[in-house]
Amino acid sequence: MSTTTQTSTAGMTDLFETPASDADVEVFSTRVVAATLGAMEVLALHLGRTLGWYQALIDEGPLTSVELAHRTGTQERYAREWLEQQAVTGYLLVDDDTAAPTERRFHVAPGAVEVLTDADSPAHTAPLAGFAVAAGRRFDDFVEAYRHGGGVSWAQLGPDARSAQAAFNRPLFLHQLAQEIVPALPELHSRLLGSARVADIGSGEGWSTIGLARGFVSATFEGFDVDEPSVTAARRHASAHGVDDRVTFSTVDAADLRESRSGEFDVVMAYECVHDMPDPVGVLSAMREMVRDDGYVLVMDERAAETFAAPGDLTERLLYGFSILCCLPDGLSTPGGVGTGTVMRPSVLADYARAAGFSAVEILPVEHDFFRFYRLRL
Repeated sequence: MSTTTQTSTAGMTDLFETPASDADVEVFSTRVVAATLGAMEVLALHLGRTLGWYQALIDEGPLTSVELAHRTGTQERYAREWLEQQAVTGYLLVDDDTAAPTERRFHVAPGAVEVLTDADSPAHTAPLAGFAVAAGRRFDDFVEAYRHGGGVSWAQLGPDARSAQAAFNRPLFLHQLAQEIVPALPELHSRLLGSARVADIGSGEGWSTIGLARGFVSATFEGFDVDEPSVTAARRHASAHGVDDRVTFSTVDAADLRESRSGEFDVVMAYECVHDMPDPVGVLSAMREMVRDDGYVLVMDERAAETFAAPGDLTERLLYGFSILCCLPDGLSTPGGVGTGTVMRPSVLADYARAAGFSAVEILPVEHDFFRFYRLRL
């Protein structure tokens, strides 16, 4: 490491801060080092989740490296190095750092427990590490697509990306959607309190459908998704949460439901998926046909800025990160895909909706840091 970088790290700024336009070389040099450190910590975090090390430490800790390896069926020398790395990083605490290496006892820092292992906590951001790992595995495929065209699909990204996406949204869908968001939309709330038939387009692992079904017990729900592993997981989740008597999931492209399910639903919804669709106009058109003439169509998607501006804030940076490493390559993996990308601005959705036959798009009064809610008017 250069002397310049060594010096600048002592005054390292928050990596979430976007460098100022007049930032000097030390700021950018330090930023690369900080980002590299962050990447390594993300991989170590995903390693601990995958091997069950965090959960063992929470359930049975404090533990030594010998005890952790024995309880999880892993190798002691690797466990020891990981424990020390995690303690140096701050995720773990050590009871006595002067003890012999194999006698040091480690436990998870109290503030990190929800973040790392509580699937229902809004603070449970650890699954995002799985997305980074999944994208890294496909780096050569991204290079190929960027050079020659085509894309990298969600199926190619594999189960780590799929699980990360589902887990990241799970707390919102299970603990805020029916409890806070829908009640803030009186017309939608009234419909769901009755015996509404609801279609959830691009339902993924089913958490939006399940969350609504738990909150609105008179309504029935159908989820549709093109990804078979996600549909299988959704069915399993619905059964585990006791709503499979009113919730079904099907593997199907929603665009193919235009005629077969015309006018069957009181409410049609699409959560964080329109920007991924290779043919968003086709799917929105199908949603327009599926809903009854007096029905309600809701779309939730990322809260992208209304116009492009650089530099951008943290949300915009995250959205572009997801876009270049997932959503845009996925959208372009289907021949003829429009390639919307994660950064779908309100004007883009409005254009898609008008082309699909909707009369207008209304931004709904729902406050959320990362998502925006739209009503598509019939």
